[in-house]
Amino acid sequence: MSKICVKSGTLNGTVSMPPSKSAAHRAIICAGLAKGKSVITPVDLSNDIKATIACMKALGAEICLDGKTLTVDGTNTFQNRKAVLDCGESGSTLRFLVPVCSAGDVNAEFVGHGKLPERPIGIYLDCLPEKGVACETKGGLPLKVSGQLRSGTYEVAGNVSSQFITGLLLALPMLEGDSEIVLTSELQSVGYIDMTTDIMHRFGIDADRTATGWKIAGGQRYQPQRFTVEGDWSQAAFFMTAGALGGKVTIDNLDISSRQGDKACVEIYRRFGAKITEQNGKITIEPDRLCGIEIDARDIPDMVPALAVTAALAEGVTVIKNAERLRIKECDRLSAMADGLLRLGADIRETKDGFVITGVKSLQGAQVEGYNDHRIVMSLAVAAARTEGEMIITDRESINKSYPGFFDDYRKLGGKADVIMGE
Repeated sequence: MSKICVKSGTLNGTVSMPPSKSAAHRAIICAGLAKGKSVITPVDLSNDIKATIACMKALGAEICLDGKTLTVDGTNTFQNRKAVLDCGESGSTLRFLVPVCSAGDVNAEFVGHGKLPERPIGIYLDCLPEKGVACETKGGLPLKVSGQLRSGTYEVAGNVSSQFITGLLLALPMLEGDSEIVLTSELQSVGYIDMTTDIMHRFGIDADRTATGWKIAGGQRYQPQRFTVEGDWSQAAFFMTAGALGGKVTIDNLDISSRQGDKACVEIYRRFGAKITEQNGKITIEPDRLCGIEIDARDIPDMVPALAVTAALAEGVTVIKNAERLRIKECDRLSAMADGLLRLGADIRETKDGFVITGVKSLQGAQVEGYNDHRIVMSLAVAAARTEGEMIITDRESINKSYPGFFDDYRKLGGKADVIMGE
């Protein structure tokens, strides 16, 4: 992979957020399960979205792309009773589609790349076999599933990954009998589950929230729709950090009423002390006196790398907690961010589930590791607003997983970023 050299400088101007990867995953799957043609727009072809498209095609869906518009015809989905699904490095693709394939009685083999084969799938290994699905694995990928999924009661931990619950929510309505998901521990990342049920509802499927989980009526059928993908709040955090640290950044193409959990970053940056204004669907963020705060990250784990950069340059102490799930992402994001910020001269201490960060006035240029993780690379890049000298970040191409146009947008705002080829 190539490196990128990021030079000191603030970002200024307006940037439009790409379509939400999380919403696009869900919409493509719902459309692929509907008998008939759906239209989904806009769609940004990140590597993760490419993986979901390829997997739905492997199941028999017909999908074509025209510019940023996807046409999805699910009429023939599940007619392929045997399929190999290459999930790339996408945990969402894998965890959403395991129960979906089982609901369709498909003999499926799931494969993946990067760290995905090592990421947890144990919740499914616990609950699917007792509902008629044989699972063959040595602990990760490849994973083979076969057998028709049965309706019933599914007991699931809520504090591992909401992606498992989303997978069951997508699959269970297609079964003939009624089902129930019962949470055995407190639910985290609730915003992602809300997004799932909202999008399912758009495609004609209902799941009723209960005190302990969800009740899902069987015999439901996905209906084709025209679906507009909203802007991605999880990507906005990088440019909110850039605005908070220097310059003035206006972020466009965000739905202020979105159910995306990562929208919570607006209030967090206000608590840091950044000046934030909202007008005509745009959010403008600019620096003010930043002070350390305490952040409970249980519902917004993806925000932690960008928030850690902000904390590193905020006066006083910031404590970030309940982020232990970051250790099983594309890399161990807690260790990766601690390593990168320490190399840049930050005062950061890694804890079991987060960080204790004491702010400094500025950072110093250095070479830092991207750990082949898109969120690590993008978070470190925006630290340039308060970094003296050059920063070299490895694994530049990892941004293609979620936000291929990140450095293009970065440069449009005046950021200085030059690719170093080779190595």
